[in-house]
Amino acid sequence: MRTLRNIPTLKRSPVPSAILITIGIFIPSSLFAQSADNGSIPKLLSQREQMEVRERWLMVRLGSKLLPMMKRHGIDMWIVVNEEFNSDPVTPYITPPIPIVGRRDIFIFIDKGERIERIAMVRYDEERLRKHYRFVMPARDKFGEELRKIVDEHKPKAIALNIGGSRGQQSGLSHDSYRFLAESLGAENEKKFVSAADLLTEFFDTRIPDELEHYRNAVAVTDLLTRRAFSNEVITPGKTTVGDVRFWLIEQVNKLGLSIWFQPDLRIQRQRTATETTGPFLSTAKESEVIQRGDLIHVDFGLDYMGLSTDWQKHAYVLKEGEKDAPQGLKTALKNTNRLQDILFSVARAGMTGTEVYEQTMAEAKKQGIEAMIYSHPIGTHGHGLGPSIDFRGNIGGGGNKIIPGSYMSIELNTSTAVPDWNGQKVTIMAEDDAYMTENGYKWFRPRQTEFYLIR
Repeated sequence: MRTLRNIPTLKRSPVPSAILITIGIFIPSSLFAQSADNGSIPKLLSQREQMEVRERWLMVRLGSKLLPMMKRHGIDMWIVVNEEFNSDPVTPYITPPIPIVGRRDIFIFIDKGERIERIAMVRYDEERLRKHYRFVMPARDKFGEELRKIVDEHKPKAIALNIGGSRGQQSGLSHDSYRFLAESLGAENEKKFVSAADLLTEFFDTRIPDELEHYRNAVAVTDLLTRRAFSNEVITPGKTTVGDVRFWLIEQVNKLGLSIWFQPDLRIQRQRTATETTGPFLSTAKESEVIQRGDLIHVDFGLDYMGLSTDWQKHAYVLKEGEKDAPQGLKTALKNTNRLQDILFSVARAGMTGTEVYEQTMAEAKKQGIEAMIYSHPIGTHGHGLGPSIDFRGNIGGGGNKIIPGSYMSIELNTSTAVPDWNGQKVTIMAEDDAYMTENGYKWFRPRQTEFYLIR
């Protein structure tokens, strides 16, 4: 077993100073590394660089991706309403990454046969938004009247609204905005209102090839921070609390100019101590809990970069006095989780439903005597994304259940194994790694964990 300070697959990067300047945070020199699988530690883009890249993505998404989606879902007009302080979840992905702060802004997408006409009804002029939309800027009291003119002119058969989905990303239209649309457009047009839920599922689950390497960088940062958090840089056995580790991670993300989409959670499993459960999962540890020698600790952590979210779960073992490695039984438990990942990868292919992948993977795990749980979910624009899930609770991904080529999946699962070194006590090894679907199945963005991080 190797510690973070002695990872043989890594070598020193030739440009640590440039990275220091770019991200504005101290990172130990031992962590400036170059990995055989993905090159140098990523240089994060400046805010201006991010804007330029994300606008290119937006041009692709709205310019060539959206029209066939609307046709597939039988939608010839899609209306998105964004309210100040109550933004629709889709707004950051149909506009440049700038604040949209009008009292009520409306974005209209119209199928014109070979192209989509895009109209932004806004109160404030914004040059970056103008690159993507034709502007209509009526007086505040004329918004409804102008909207009615646009709709009546195009005579759509179906007007899709962000309502009626099972997930928050599909239900961004508020009650008041619905009433505004219904009253402005009249009863005949209101009869044409349909749910955009299935369109949104495909829209959010479809990845643009250029996103991949930027997302790989986001995963690399997640990996790097997790390894540092689960090392003696942060943890001193008998002194460091769960809250100390949690807020260290939050502070590091903040210093990088990034954000988290959920708070980092830690779990602790101890010999001769029953870990509490919340539903079918192990409960998170209290912030006041002190990490002790002999603990098996687990973190669930994710961050946002470039409008994309990561999700990451890893384990560390806190060595007892005199120990140089984790007990063999714990290492066997980790291998069982790795084996479950292998089975899922051998099964999953584009075009399969998440349910098919789940059932075939679980059947093989049962044959191999592995006690398993699988609860994998789409990821990308949201940490818990729309699309097919591979989950014991069924397809909870918010719509279409077939895996799209190029889509991202957070491979989240666990196995439970009786550990002889702990007098037969069962230990649960929870893993979560982000992957993308290729023509040959899923591939990891970063190498998965096959050995425990060791804390001395």
